[in-house]
Amino acid sequence: MSRMIILTEAELRKVIGLDRDTVACIEEAFAALATKAVAMPPILRLDIPEYRGEVDVKTAYVPGIEGFAIKISPGFFDNPRIGLPSTNGMMVLLSSRTGLVQALLLDNGYLTDVRTAAAGAVAAKHLSRENASVAAIFGAGMQARLQLEALTLVRPIREARIWARDAAKAKATAMELAGKLGFPVTATPDARGAATGADLIITTTPSEMPIIEAGWLEPGQHLTAMGSDAEHKNEIDPAAIAGAGLYVADSLKQTRRLGELHHAIDAGLVAGDAVFAELGQIVAGRAPGRTRNDQITIADLTGTGIQDTAIATLAFARAGAAKAGTAFES
Repeated sequence: MSRMIILTEAELRKVIGLDRDTVACIEEAFAALATKAVAMPPILRLDIPEYRGEVDVKTAYVPGIEGFAIKISPGFFDNPRIGLPSTNGMMVLLSSRTGLVQALLLDNGYLTDVRTAAAGAVAAKHLSRENASVAAIFGAGMQARLQLEALTLVRPIREARIWARDAAKAKATAMELAGKLGFPVTATPDARGAATGADLIITTTPSEMPIIEAGWLEPGQHLTAMGSDAEHKNEIDPAAIAGAGLYVADSLKQTRRLGELHHAIDAGLVAGDAVFAELGQIVAGRAPGRTRNDQITIADLTGTGIQDTAIATLAFARAGAAKAGTAFES
């Protein structure tokens, strides 16, 4: 007989949130990717183009961790038009020793949202200037909100700008964030204006055409691209990737195939076998991060299965300590 715990989104929200401990958990996962014999197969993706839908399946096994997660993550980007969230999903945590299911995490994409924002914080911590205080967020959805919140955990943010194709949504998001975070957050209809003078630029959209042009980037800026987690997505002008003072991938194998790097390779601006540092190598001290204040740095984050295993393991441990969830025996 085996026993598993079923955890709902409401239960998970009570035991795990976007805080410094969660950022540290994801930071450690990146370091493990660079220092341990992690097994992380390529992302399995199913596209459903007629409904602007996609489903990603991600997983990773980390030696020394008792469990590993398998995550099913749908993204249906027309959903907001009918009053539904664009992302949802769930995770299954299995025992690394026996393969038995330990927990079913019915998070509706909540854990993915949190771990993705935490990854943005890790990138900013290791690549942006320490005094970075002005942020520009491209996008106005859940990830845009969480990315700005995550930045405040690692940098002294005092001002933010929001740009989105939907100006009304950008305005509403800016008002909400200003109230929550306690510093000025303004919506701007001008994409270049949002980027001008920003210390940190974060893109969080499913755009298939670049929304950031290479000529906009200024010395000392750090840009994190979050949205390009599929071959057809492209938020950053490929020339910006080629011209960056430091380009960093979450997984070079992945970004060559489906990140912003993939578009720079396709455009012939970067060699297909060019070697770049991965974020985990920088976290672990095995590769240098930012070396000059005037360097333009770019992090290309496509989302990795190791982040899912890390957040699922943390959620399971916290739920156990809080005696949360429903036990199910089979």
